[in-house]
Amino acid sequence: MNKQEIIEKVNEIIVDKLGVDPNEVKPESKLEEDLKADSLDAVEIIMELEHEFNISISDQTIYDMSDHTVQQIYDLVAGLA
Repeated sequence: MNKQEIIEKVNEIIVDKLGVDPNEVKPESKLEEDLKADSLDAVEIIMELEHEFNISISDQTIYDMSDHTVQQIYDLVAGLA
């Protein structure tokens, strides 16, 4: 899977799990601050990313996820996929 496909799939998962407008999901957007995700939303996003990309994300990363930007999520997935 190339970088653009990863970006598109991550965006799709975030939009689906958070119910936000796709135009709100930008690389600089923070999950909690900008997209209004709570800790449960972050866990659901992580679980879907793990399933979709067949990766395993550490507990510490999951704990810190709500502070992550969308770009950091792209980079995380790209590094593990």
